[in-house]
Amino acid sequence: MADESIIKAFDGKNIRIVWNEQEEKYYFSVVDVVQVLTDSSNPTDYLKKLRKRDNELGVFLGTNCPQIQMMTPTGKRRLTLAADLEGIFRIIQSVPSKKAEPVKRWLAEVGAQRIDQMIDPEQTFQMAVEDYRRQGYSDKWIENRLKSIRTRKELTDEWERSGVREQKDFAILTNILTKAWSGMTTGEYKRYKGLTKENLRDNMTTLELALNTLAEAATTEISRNQNPQTIEQNKRVAQSGGKAAKAARSEVEKQIGHSIISSLKASDYIRPIEDTETNELPTDDNQQ
Repeated sequence: MADESIIKAFDGKNIRIVWNEQEEKYYFSVVDVVQVLTDSSNPTDYLKKLRKRDNELGVFLGTNCPQIQMMTPTGKRRLTLAADLEGIFRIIQSVPSKKAEPVKRWLAEVGAQRIDQMIDPEQTFQMAVEDYRRQGYSDKWIENRLKSIRTRKELTDEWERSGVREQKDFAILTNILTKAWSGMTTGEYKRYKGLTKENLRDNMTTLELALNTLAEAATTEISRNQNPQTIEQNKRVAQSGGKAAKAARSEVEKQIGHSIISSLKASDYIRPIEDTETNELPTDDNQQ
């Protein structure tokens, strides 16, 4: 995953964290950390007052703390003020709290855990399982999603082996592959589902996810066989992999009598597990 969302608890309170793979750093929810430090019933208001009192901190937050999408307690993704480890330490210095040192030690442990995960990737997958369960996804869907993550990693590794380096080229190849089997680029597909910055695969039905995984797996195998060396050659391979999944899609659609492509997104059919029972993402038989 490009951005890996997790929740960790400190002293019984949740702190939302996002691991940014490209920057290789954690981003922490500022308001969550402030809530832990102050035990405030309204940490957002506390942070506003703190920014007014400490002009230097206000400037720091405005220039160094981006807005990152994080999950709310109700299961919605919202832009949230976030800071990397260095930024969080700067904020802690400005908040009078007896918990400052314990929080600093805890943050250091979180960073160490990430190093352990890079050495042992299985830890990362377990964290993903826990996060998806909390959001209300079924174990069956989670299993398929993790398979798709592994398949995607194999594909991007293969693209790198064949000389793909630029992020824009990864995006171009992904669009070619996705359009070949679904009829839409990833951007068009997200708009069809009413998504903005949400992850497309996290909002696919079981069959959509299976076909996308098939397209990426087929592209990987074709690439290994044909050994493309240029971006143009990789484009043709991506097209072939997508067409293989399109053929499978056409055959399934003949049997079920309607399109596999669904306008539904995850929030249409699941709620966080703490609010309701775990629901399975619908197959296309459940489309409206």
